[in-house]
Amino acid sequence: MEIGVLGFQGSVAEHIAATKEAARKLGISCRVSDVRTSAGLERLDGLIIPGGESTTMYKLCEREGMLERMREVPALFGTCAGAILLAKKIHNEEEGQKTLGLMDIVVERNAYGTQTESFEENLEVQLGPPDSEPVTMSAIFIRAPKIRSAGENVTVLANRGGEIVACGQREGGRFYLAACFHPELSTTLIHEHFLRRLLSG
Repeated sequence: MEIGVLGFQGSVAEHIAATKEAARKLGISCRVSDVRTSAGLERLDGLIIPGGESTTMYKLCEREGMLERMREVPALFGTCAGAILLAKKIHNEEEGQKTLGLMDIVVERNAYGTQTESFEENLEVQLGPPDSEPVTMSAIFIRAPKIRSAGENVTVLANRGGEIVACGQREGGRFYLAACFHPELSTTLIHEHFLRRLLSG
């Protein structure tokens, strides 16, 4: 399995480490690479888009001619700013803001406050079948976005006070996963879920 981590901003090394550890736990042979060019997207099974500044990341990907190839990767996993890039719509979007437009969600940028208002709390996340018990994990929110709404074909994985903070979507043979928090800083469980969904096709 070939997994790329978009390498322009954010917890790139942490995502690479979490993905490698998730693959080890699942017994999967997996190569994980730092991706910064269009050529680096070739033959990827999945791409992880870390946190950072979503407008800047979009412009960097546009400059490198990566956008169309990113849309062709079979599975994408976005955390924080990465979740914004996956969304079809940004709530109260400012002029010039663009996204990959792949996932049927509406995202609000910086909805949980500034960098100094970052926080950590335990969340229950549904990573198995709907009738299975959710798992509890530590979730770190850093200048986090909020998923204000999701289409009926989007599966909600975690809520915080009734607000969606993690979800997944199958669309035309592709899989998208979005998390408002930073799982790479506290757990491998979300990365394991991403890899399992890739294996299940």
